Amino acid sequence: MHNNYLTNDTKVIIMLCGVFGKDRSVSPLTQTEYNKLVGWLVQAGLRPEDMLKHDVLSDASKGSGIEQSRLDSLMSRGVQLGFALEDWQNNGVWVISRSDPDYPQRYKKHLKDKAPPLLFGIGEKHLLQGGGLAIVGSRNVDEEGKIFAQTAAELCALNNMPVISGGARGVDINAMSTVLQANGVCIGVLADSLLKKSLEPAARIAITDGRLLLISPYHPKAGFSVGTAMARNKLIYAMADYALIVSSEYKTGGTWAGAKEELRREQHRPVFVRNGENVPKGNLMLLESGAVEFPNDIDQRNFTEKLDSLSNTTKLGSKTLFDYKQEPSAIDKGKIDKIEKKNEKKPKKNSRSAYDVVLPLILEMTETRVKPGELAKQLDVSKNQIKNWLTRAENEHKIEKVSKKPIEYIRNYNVNSL
Repeated sequence: MHNNYLTNDTKVIIMLCGVFGKDRSVSPLTQTEYNKLVGWLVQAGLRPEDMLKHDVLSDASKGSGIEQSRLDSLMSRGVQLGFALEDWQNNGVWVISRSDPDYPQRYKKHLKDKAPPLLFGIGEKHLLQGGGLAIVGSRNVDEEGKIFAQTAAELCALNNMPVISGGARGVDINAMSTVLQANGVCIGVLADSLLKKSLEPAARIAITDGRLLLISPYHPKAGFSVGTAMARNKLIYAMADYALIVSSEYKTGGTWAGAKEELRREQHRPVFVRNGENVPKGNLMLLESGAVEFPNDIDQRNFTEKLDSLSNTTKLGSKTLFDYKQEPSAIDKGKIDKIEKKNEKKPKKNSRSAYDVVLPLILEMTETRVKPGELAKQLDVSKNQIKNWLTRAENEHKIEKVSKKPIEYIRNYNVNSL
């Protein structure tokens, strides 16, 4: 039995961003608009649930640049939301927001502010932890591509590795059906028709068995559109550990666009591509864009080992502070030296400036448990400096101390994850 309890934060986010009810005269917030609103909330030290207060609503309108009349209309949909929630729950649909602890950490880490504010789902929430092989490709795939996708999906099942795909006709459905028939686990990241696809006989059985999770950032009854399909692609990659492109057209189609989008990320998922004499031109061009050829000698015994080995050749090494010198929040070694010297004279003013610049990097490095000394070494700063930064981040509840002997910190996702 799923816990359908909704926090006030999530209720507010649904009212602001969700599509429901018969009155569609006021458009819900786009993701860009919601992110602007979140930026104001964070600066004001508030959470979405505070939007239930009229005075906060007025200030939020001024701070985010969103018309107050629009916010008022969206926030007045409480009754319609109640009916919508009842309908969704009766159909086995749950909904979570970025502020919920069940929300996929992979999305927050990989997509950051591009992570969708809401996720609708049917199936076991624990599968939201993700991981596995994303298998994607064109809708019009040839027979050789179908066999290739089936073989890869079977290998996933044999190695207890989930398959992540988009549920589209062609490669996606082929891979998802195969892994489920082999008693494997599948996560379908859908752009449309969440409810309809969950009612298919094979899907119902797999959902009941706890082997299929269907999720979508769109309304459970939303129809297909090219725009939502394109926007959904990044969610497939972010949910996976690796991606496999079975067939891609060249410079056209969702498979090509999704792969290129992922490969452009500074820390992209390892992207594998089927190669051979008869593969589409898009496959070959993706190999020239940084994708890796899927090995021909891979089998059940070496499947995970091969993927990990080849993935390590595509990943960037561990970052230090100086790897960020081209980024907006970056500082280089010269600036660090200047900051530390100034801190000796004006610790309060310049420490604050250095902290604001370094905080994003500290948060990335504390995705897993880490010791202060390790952070100091990676950032090439003194132990006293890193101690000051960590203490401030802990006081702001951005990180938390999880061990005292030895001292270790980890990122706190439950704060400002709006």
